[in-house]
Amino acid sequence: MRSFHWFFTGQLVSLVGSSMAPVALAFAVLDSSGPGDLGLVLAARMVPLLAFLLLGGATADRFSRRTVLAAANLGSGLAQAGVAALVLTGRYSTVAVAVLELFGGASAAFTTPALRGIVPQLVGGSGLRRANSLLASARNGTKILGPSLSGVLVVAAGSGPAIAFDALTYLVAAACFARLPAGAVRTAKTTVLADLREGWTEFRRLPWVWLGTAAFFVVNLVQTGTWQVLGPALTRQLSGETTWGYVLSARGAGLLVMSALLYRLAVRHLLRLGWALCSLGALPFLALGAGAGAPWLIAAAFVAGLGISAVGVAWETSLAEHVPTHALSRVSSYGDLLSYLAIPIGQLGVGPLAGAFGGFAVVAAAGILYAAVALVPLASPATRHLRHGAADDV
Repeated sequence: MRSFHWFFTGQLVSLVGSSMAPVALAFAVLDSSGPGDLGLVLAARMVPLLAFLLLGGATADRFSRRTVLAAANLGSGLAQAGVAALVLTGRYSTVAVAVLELFGGASAAFTTPALRGIVPQLVGGSGLRRANSLLASARNGTKILGPSLSGVLVVAAGSGPAIAFDALTYLVAAACFARLPAGAVRTAKTTVLADLREGWTEFRRLPWVWLGTAAFFVVNLVQTGTWQVLGPALTRQLSGETTWGYVLSARGAGLLVMSALLYRLAVRHLLRLGWALCSLGALPFLALGAGAGAPWLIAAAFVAGLGISAVGVAWETSLAEHVPTHALSRVSSYGDLLSYLAIPIGQLGVGPLAGAFGGFAVVAAAGILYAAVALVPLASPATRHLRHGAADDV
């Protein structure tokens, strides 16, 4: 378990920095240029993350995941250090920041698949649920505290120090990951393209994986489009600006409570429970679409957080238990890529829809779609009967 302690420490430090960075970066760009440039910088990070995600999965399955994680976090740290240097020295350039974010996004593409693949190496089958619950608790806790800490740091010292702190957390994480055991390294007798084809074959072989990925696609489409774009404006229209902050905090609290609960709760069919509770994520959409007041919306957001956290922990644990270790990073990278593609589609498409049908109608329809799609994976026996704790011997 000492190895997992190093992994958890590195991941926790990295999550703290990552949760603070978006606020600091946004203010740095807005103070130096404008909203249009902020969109460019954010896109500069997202595009390589999607473009290199499959290669990241193949790399993590081919080489030592410890090495991949350490190198990727080192790259992310250097990219953020470059951005911080530009801001602190007064030499800000949108083009230079965008180039650095391109590098940071590419590094992140190699981080996520390796993270998924290394947890089963560090924790035995019986401890996977607890490990993923603990990691989810850390992730959710930093989502609550990180943005607020970043805001305070930006006000007190400026955007540059906040971005520099994020760079430091990546470097500390890289040092922690470097202390992990190397693990088994697969002898590379095939090309990367052949590895990608093998990963796709494994992805298609598991109905509960590709059905779940399809459901996550729609959930991301709704979550990042309808909720993130229309949610703040409609909430302000109903209950004022401060309510949106309370809604996000309540959702974060729900995420944290459920991840802590699943650390203790053992369920035979964990994935079935996760998808059933995922449908609760539709409640804030339905409440907002119905024009509900602030108390109802805040309560709905808390319950939604419970459901979203449950499916997240169930999904991570099920992948680790039932996907062959040698293909885990590739399978998870296919799932991530196909579900993440919904994010820009949702962000770009929700505006025209709201203009045509009205924001409240679009949010209500999105809630109905969310609830229905979250239950679709349960139609498959492969999902309903997948047993927690009964990992395949592969």
